[in-house]
Amino acid sequence: MSETPSTPSGIFRFLDKTGRTTVAGIEEVGNGGLMVLESLYWLFLGFRVKQPVRLNAVIQQMTEIGISAIPIIALLAGSISTTLAIQGIYTLRIFGAEGHVTAGLAFIVVREFAPMITGILVAGRSGSALAARIGTMKINQEIDALKVMGINPVRFLVAPPLIAMLIMVPCLSMMSNVVGLFLAGIYINFELGISLAAYLDQIIDILKVEDVLQGLGKSAIYAIEIAVIGVVNGASVRGGAEGVGKATTRSVVQSISAIIITAMVVVILTTL
Repeated sequence: MSETPSTPSGIFRFLDKTGRTTVAGIEEVGNGGLMVLESLYWLFLGFRVKQPVRLNAVIQQMTEIGISAIPIIALLAGSISTTLAIQGIYTLRIFGAEGHVTAGLAFIVVREFAPMITGILVAGRSGSALAARIGTMKINQEIDALKVMGINPVRFLVAPPLIAMLIMVPCLSMMSNVVGLFLAGIYINFELGISLAAYLDQIIDILKVEDVLQGLGKSAIYAIEIAVIGVVNGASVRGGAEGVGKATTRSVVQSISAIIITAMVVVILTTL
């Protein structure tokens, strides 16, 4: 008689790995949701127990997330918007309708590209830094030290960057709108001879408040996703420096993926 193999078959290994990955993913989502709720608790009710969210920490995070990112975000917003204007004029010229490039440009920049590019850049800069900082603190047992001292880690480490991102990412997105549309307008003025005043009038006539609010709403969702994903990956670090590097990389990949998927879902829901 042949011996029964002691190792599971390939299908069982696949199912086991799939199940473990699914459970781990659900656990991460649950932990992220709890962190958001707990951060809101400390923000609005922390003063009742004499442990409010530190204003200095929020301002510091706002500076790191927002002010320091202005040059690179302005550069990319202007470059991408100008590229969209170039491609839009080239495409519409086939139909003799290049004068209508402003309509498509205004919608795609304000509703899609400005929030998305801002979110991706913030995820690459600040989301990765947040994951690395919390991961390093976990490895050095500094988070356990906070608990021993009676300091809630969520109030101390999670709430400040979450609040800062909720404030600064929409602000950076609005700046991306202004810079992108302005530089695209300069190119349109040079290529089509449309004055900046006429270009601005067209944008005001085309865009509605709902379009701007949709873009800002997306950027707020991106901010929450970036902060939560960074914290969850940092808190799940195992091992030494290699674990911190993997968590940082995973944080950036997951944040960018979440941003793109969220943008797609919002577009589908708003166009039904």
